[in-house]
Amino acid sequence: MSRDSKATAAQLSSLATAIEDLTRRITALAESHAETPDDGVAQDLYRVERALIEAHRRLSRTADTIGT
Repeated sequence: MSRDSKATAAQLSSLATAIEDLTRRITALAESHAETPDDGVAQDLYRVERALIEAHRRLSRTADTIGT
C-alpha cells in the first residue's frame, strides 16, 4: 500500500469515527423528542440517523478497500 493510500485510509477511518459520534448524538436527540408533541422532529432526526449509518458503512468499506 502506498503512503498516499495509507493516509487516505487513515482520514476515512477518522471521518467514520466522527460520523459514529454524530450518529450517537442525533439518536439521543431523536429519542428525547420521541412520543412528544415534537414527534415530527424525532422522525426527521431518525432519518438523519439512518443516513449517517449508511455514510459510516460506505466510508468503512472504502477505507477497507483502500487499505487492502
